Amino acid sequence: MGWLFYTDRRVKSHADEKAEITRICSFESDTHRTVLVRASKVGSTWYAAARVTRLDSSAIEDATYLTDEDGSITFAAIFLTRYDDGCWGYKDMEESAGPVESRAPLSLLALLSELKDPDSHAHAWRQRCRDWAAIPDYAEGDRIKLAAPVTLTDGGTCQVVTVTHYRCGRQKRRCYRMEGTGGLVRLSKASLAGSVLLGSARGDASPVLAEFFSRQQPL
Repeated sequence: MGWLFYTDRRVKSHADEKAEITRICSFESDTHRTVLVRASKVGSTWYAAARVTRLDSSAIEDATYLTDEDGSITFAAIFLTRYDDGCWGYKDMEESAGPVESRAPLSLLALLSELKDPDSHAHAWRQRCRDWAAIPDYAEGDRIKLAAPVTLTDGGTCQVVTVTHYRCGRQKRRCYRMEGTGGLVRLSKASLAGSVLLGSARGDASPVLAEFFSRQQPL
């Protein structure tokens, strides 16, 4: 399916977008009812969990999903969105189509029905979402090693970096100081996949702090 734009410009805000996603995911046929369970926006993409039930309360039989205990199935829908000259538009797809966008929150994935085929596009999509969620959110001063060297625009590479920042006006923007050269580089979150922490700024600050943080339990 291609893009659909609302030329009446009635969608103008985050709340408007969520209301429209809710409307799209809530409908009823002669035999089935579909309702939105949860919707989350990451970047410009909406991720939705939609539950399907039969009106006669019997269990749904589906080739892709295992039926939940109440006889329903819950699947993920992905909505790419953008504004074009003030007009909001979307392109939707179901998880079994194997969308490229795969940053759905783990809390949304937990609502979905189990899949019958472990080799399906939907299974691979869910795993990509989990892999994305597993990428660490490093703190200022952390020294990390990337899973593989990153090639820079000048042809050089970097693999061991330290988290730092630079100022742009009143904003602090994250960047990374390259070991060896001391130069600063911006890295995407995707490039941090598989990286490992070599040293924590918190623990290295002093022996007292190191002992304190070692006793802290993760939240």
